[in-house]
Amino acid sequence: MSRRVFLQQCSLAGLGFASPLGWRALAGAADESADSPGYPGPYYVVFNASGGWDTTYLMDPKGVEGINRLYQEGDILTVGNHRIAPIAKHIEQGMSNEDFFAKYGPELRVLNGLDLSVNNHTPCARYMATGKLDSLAYPTFPALVAACHGAEAPLAFLTFGNYSATGNLVPMSRVPYLQSLKLLARADSVEGSEHPYQDAFVSDRIERTLEQQFEARISDVRLPRVERSQSMLYAAQANSKALERVVPFIPKEQSKERLAQQNDIALAAFKAGVCISANLSIGQFDSHNNNDVDQMKLIPEFLAGIDDLLRKAEDLQIRDKLVVIIQSEMGRTPNYNNGHGKDHWSISSIMFLGPGISGNRVIGATDEKQQLVPINPGSLAIDNVDGIRVRPEHIHLALREFAGVQDHAFSRRFPLEVTEAEKLQNFWA
Repeated sequence: MSRRVFLQQCSLAGLGFASPLGWRALAGAADESADSPGYPGPYYVVFNASGGWDTTYLMDPKGVEGINRLYQEGDILTVGNHRIAPIAKHIEQGMSNEDFFAKYGPELRVLNGLDLSVNNHTPCARYMATGKLDSLAYPTFPALVAACHGAEAPLAFLTFGNYSATGNLVPMSRVPYLQSLKLLARADSVEGSEHPYQDAFVSDRIERTLEQQFEARISDVRLPRVERSQSMLYAAQANSKALERVVPFIPKEQSKERLAQQNDIALAAFKAGVCISANLSIGQFDSHNNNDVDQMKLIPEFLAGIDDLLRKAEDLQIRDKLVVIIQSEMGRTPNYNNGHGKDHWSISSIMFLGPGISGNRVIGATDEKQQLVPINPGSLAIDNVDGIRVRPEHIHLALREFAGVQDHAFSRRFPLEVTEAEKLQNFWA
């Protein structure tokens, strides 16, 4: 009864616990107790400003040529090595650039002038997520790193939206609400309560029987499809014990803010050692009408969500294990349309922070017309003569190297085809 309920909750929550591991590894997973520490980190988080943010109102300010209507060139602020748009007096709630960069600027590494080559949502989102523009097969970076570091974890790759392809390397797990997480974490209990369906000795007998049945069935299987189906079922059954570790870290009440809700679920899974990476997202950045009004609502909400994650991670004592990537699938044009909005722009920015990432650094730039300025891949300095146009594949190769997965078999299956001459050197140093 308890296992059936668990599998039903997996389905309702959109969860898949398939595993690329062999059946022997899966059988071993059944012996993992609820007291095991699980995956110890680092944990990878990608924040997506879905729809296309206006970088001139964030980390790449422009006070010239009418590119924006809320500040002038002389109003641009400097925080350490960061130049930021002054927005504090234009927002009603959330976190301003001023507060965000004052708090996290020393840790932030920013790249301005990222060339996306196209300006349509779907290909741009795919390109930013995977580093590959012309393929639907490539996994996103958080999916790849989850597969390389711990695909057997019950919630190895959590996603809350945006482009989330896995390359068939790792299950895509969706847990939309805290209540869903509670039900999954207490799959052997009555409606997610503290009261189990069976006594401990009965549950233990069930576990042993399931293991024996799985070994007997899989030993006779020859068809890959049947073996995969058996493995998926057994992985779901075996992983329920590991999910029990999440329970102490589930907040008692659900947060009201969109990103905070996602943060709570991801952080509980990280702390419990059942998750490697999370893809977090909020939308509505596609400000074709009333750009300034929309961006002044969404950018502060977005920054507040990042701040929320980092503060809560500090409370959970995993702040020093979080690697955070902050991005959007495109920027906004340097001119306004007739609806006071801005349209799609194929030049954007990206930000990073976390252990091993040197902060207070800005790489690359755009000019006064918001056009990309090339950089030297060796020195990372501006180089209009011999520099390259940094594209998502350059960033993803650097991310793979940072995570130590560039030579993993899964990474080799999805090459990024960056030449040695264009490889970004010491990107994180």
